[in-house]
Amino acid sequence: MALLVAILFGSGLAALLPASAASASAAAGVCDTAPNWVQGRSYVTGNVVKYTDGKFYIAEHDNPGYDPTISTWYWDPYTCGGGTTPNPSGFVVSEAQFNQMFPNRNSFYTYSGLTAALSAYPGFAKTGSDTVRKQEAAAFLANVSHETGGLVHIVEQNTANYPHYCDWSQWYGCPAGQAAYYGRGPIQLSWNFNYKAAGDALGLDLLGNPWLVQNDAAIAWKTGLWYWNTQNGPGTMTPHNAMINSRGFGETIRSINGSLECNGGNPGQVQSRVTKYQQFTQILGVAPGGNLYC
Repeated sequence: MALLVAILFGSGLAALLPASAASASAAAGVCDTAPNWVQGRSYVTGNVVKYTDGKFYIAEHDNPGYDPTISTWYWDPYTCGGGTTPNPSGFVVSEAQFNQMFPNRNSFYTYSGLTAALSAYPGFAKTGSDTVRKQEAAAFLANVSHETGGLVHIVEQNTANYPHYCDWSQWYGCPAGQAAYYGRGPIQLSWNFNYKAAGDALGLDLLGNPWLVQNDAAIAWKTGLWYWNTQNGPGTMTPHNAMINSRGFGETIRSINGSLECNGGNPGQVQSRVTKYQQFTQILGVAPGGNLYC
């Protein structure tokens, strides 16, 4: 589980979208405001730019202004709203499909909270072909389902662990208290250093107020998306990069909990994640692809 992974990481363990025609998709809004690409200008992961040919690209890694049409490691084509996306949120998973995936979910984990969080990482489930976008969404939600028992648990259930997630060796300490940094949200964000890293990335004071993750659905989802899109964990790439670069669902497991589950560590847990992923891709009407195991 992600709670254990946090011990191993040491450095890390995601915008409101109206549901009316007044705001098409988050992607359309991003493209409407995307600046023109400028050679030599620094860009950070998640930046969307308009290239000289009128097409849009998203930065998959920080870079000093490399040409998007040459550097496929640093840039990927970005699809704006519309196309085959079938619902007003612009997300490849409709609310009906989300409810089908999580029939027993806690009411805290709302579909609107998820779609409200998507603009924090506009490349998520928006990069590549329709098949790739659906596979990534299914992979993220399958891992989230595994971590939370089907979106049932908001906080870590073993309260005896709560005082253990404060690393006083960090210069900022644990300002919210010794026992404040227990697992919360869809990826079960744990440890003071993970709350600080996620908060810094999202522009939120999660170190000082970690309870935001269990009280605000959009913030909870953003922490999950933060990990998915920016952290390698015990793997060699982010889960996002694993899916958009055809490395397969197995690599997302490796990035989330591979040090404990992969290479024969816990085949039952791996199978649980794979089975859920296969169920979710079936709901989305897309093939799961290869490399399912780690």
